[in-house]
Amino acid sequence: MSSASVPPNPKSLRSAAWFGQGATGGHMRAFSHRSRLAQLGYEPDEYEGKPVIAILNTWSDINPCHMHLRERAEQVKRGVWQAGGFPLEFPVSTLSETFQKPTPMLYRNLLSMETEELLRSYPIDGAVLMGGCDKTTPALLMGATSADIPAIFLPAGPMLRGNYRGEPLGSGTDLWKYWDQHRAGRIADCDLAEVGSGLARSPGHCMTMGTASTMTSIAEVLGVALPGSASIPAVDSAHHRMATRVGTAAVQLAREGRTITEFLTREAFEDAATTVFALGGSTNALIHLIAMAGRAGVAFTLDDFDVISRRVPVLANLRPSGDYLMEDFYYAGGLQALLHELAKLPDTLHPNRPTVGGGTIGEHWQQAQVHNPDVIRPTDQPCSDEGGLAVLRGNLAPHGAVIKYIASQKPSLLKHTGPAVVFDSYAELRAGIDDPAHALTPDSVLVLRNAGPIGGPGMPEYGMLPIPTYLLEAGITDLVRISDARMSGTSYGTCVLHIAPESHIGGPLALVDDAELTRRRNAWQPPAPTFERGYGALYQAHITQADQGCDFDFLARPGNNPQPDPH
Repeated sequence: MSSASVPPNPKSLRSAAWFGQGATGGHMRAFSHRSRLAQLGYEPDEYEGKPVIAILNTWSDINPCHMHLRERAEQVKRGVWQAGGFPLEFPVSTLSETFQKPTPMLYRNLLSMETEELLRSYPIDGAVLMGGCDKTTPALLMGATSADIPAIFLPAGPMLRGNYRGEPLGSGTDLWKYWDQHRAGRIADCDLAEVGSGLARSPGHCMTMGTASTMTSIAEVLGVALPGSASIPAVDSAHHRMATRVGTAAVQLAREGRTITEFLTREAFEDAATTVFALGGSTNALIHLIAMAGRAGVAFTLDDFDVISRRVPVLANLRPSGDYLMEDFYYAGGLQALLHELAKLPDTLHPNRPTVGGGTIGEHWQQAQVHNPDVIRPTDQPCSDEGGLAVLRGNLAPHGAVIKYIASQKPSLLKHTGPAVVFDSYAELRAGIDDPAHALTPDSVLVLRNAGPIGGPGMPEYGMLPIPTYLLEAGITDLVRISDARMSGTSYGTCVLHIAPESHIGGPLALVDDAELTRRRNAWQPPAPTFERGYGALYQAHITQADQGCDFDFLARPGNNPQPDPH
């Protein structure tokens, strides 16, 4: 029986409490709701007894990653109508990694709140969550998880590979590379301009294995996106068809009453972490997964990541730590092919978990094939024997820190001693990094503090601290860098990140020297708050630290958030 032929059961639909039955709807508010639907141009047979599917669209004129989502929303609607549902599109906040300052991470929880309250307060039976640019994926999924209604995620998809004089360019990764070459005087202004014009050639998010592709892959592995959907390039016709299938699947989920938390089990989050490591994925995934798991009532910590990383090889040969881009990954078989290969290792994945696409997740990856073994490596020829990311602890990071060691440009720096040069803000770093008075050498350790969740504010992607021009000119491409900031998933280098607790609240990074810790702690005074009112004040009063997912404490905790009375 097709999804469109499944007989509806209006009494089981959440929206029925808003619309009622018959011309008057059975109560005054239902009568009013139906009259307003008539005002919108809808006939009763278009919505009566049908699952109402909210399409949450993060499109905007200033988000290039999502510039195609207006069109995709129409294709989702087509799938909803075909399956016998009633689609309603809702604009929600757009978090553009490219343009929003100081960082969209400051607003991830705001979009999650908007998502939760929108899904809770309107007559909605199911939802399609449309996103992809870094913070939109966790924000939408966190909000939908807290609302706990049937929901499915539609990945925006990666853009096409870039091009510069016949060489493929990867967004972010090659931006940093060519910018440093320009700083070092190796390429001219006209060359850099040509790089800029070829770096981003189509709609879609970054086509490296940065945070965007890491997080959309996580959505697929968690089972809340259609199998195979995360790897499709944004402009490929397969992406159009996938959007229609997502609309159809959303109706089926709503009819069956399968809420999103049914898929978000402990095993699902273990598989998501496993996949991050096999992909050589973004360090940002650790923060987001901890927060997402917390919303689902699953305790997931940095220690869980550390255990998993030691037994999972890196199989995806993708930039910034490998050679290829997401378009190549898709042609090589995509995420399902990687999972098929990864599942050959005993006790690595949980194949019997359900997915919004129907059946178990293992049934889908069993059908996949690897078409290019250099892009998706076999388990006996990995890019790295361990997962590429490591959790660190020490006197500067008692609650943990993270390093993407596979992205180090000079592996010898992974065990290093050298003099520290400390900057107390990113503005101070930018103003002083090229000052010869600092006398930085290849042995120097760059330290940036006051760049964490509160100090940043919002924990911006400052963690790939710039190398002084005079060292770049001498051929030095990497230094040890330490901060309580994040860095872009497209970045590279020997960067220790996410130091917790952050320096702005008196963490050890604010004090630095071990022999001086006690004296400095006693003398330390907290800085003045960045925000005195508005959303920023709410943020700094309730944000948790990096090791806890940077969620709001009042959103992360369990408790009742009552359903509205439609009457």
